[in-house]
Amino acid sequence: MHSVDCYEPPDVMTYVALKMSGFSETKVIGSGTVLDTARLRFLLGEYLGVDSRNVHSYIIGEHGDNEVPLWSLANVAGVRLEEYLRLLNMPYQESVFDKLFVGVRDAGAEIIRRKGRTNWGIGLTLTRIVESIVRNENSVLTVSCFLQNYHGIGDVCLSVPAVVNRDGVKRIIDLPLSKKEEEGFQKSVDAVKEIIKSLGL
Repeated sequence: MHSVDCYEPPDVMTYVALKMSGFSETKVIGSGTVLDTARLRFLLGEYLGVDSRNVHSYIIGEHGDNEVPLWSLANVAGVRLEEYLRLLNMPYQESVFDKLFVGVRDAGAEIIRRKGRTNWGIGLTLTRIVESIVRNENSVLTVSCFLQNYHGIGDVCLSVPAVVNRDGVKRIIDLPLSKKEEEGFQKSVDAVKEIIKSLGL
């Protein structure tokens, strides 16, 4: 038996699987930023002193260095993040949230440095995705999926919130993004497409 090293980026691997399998675009799903999004909600909940199940925020784009946190849409129990901080008499400090995001983005590398692998996190992530499919939950998950005309972007697999059920990706949610988030998302697109092009696909 030979071992094969897996490497980033999974979004490219999702695209390759789609093109080589011949399956429907809705049936090929990558783990995307589901784990990153969960980590962001956990850290944000810790900072705010709120159960992470009541924190709503997303990380979209490439799973990796170019992923994008959507601070403009982050909220606690429906209250936008900036407003919630005002209710707590806490200042909105970009540096604090930048640090939280870096902790999320670099978590995988830090776990690998400490124990050599990140199998538990990705295992839980895949379990969550499979549960949504098997139970037909219609859960909103930031899976890596095929995008066509998403904010003018197409022919690429990236992570965005999508409704996932027994049919796969039932619907992709078109989020309103800030200018900074749009720019970050485009950077993700460019990074993934460059690798796809180098593969001749």
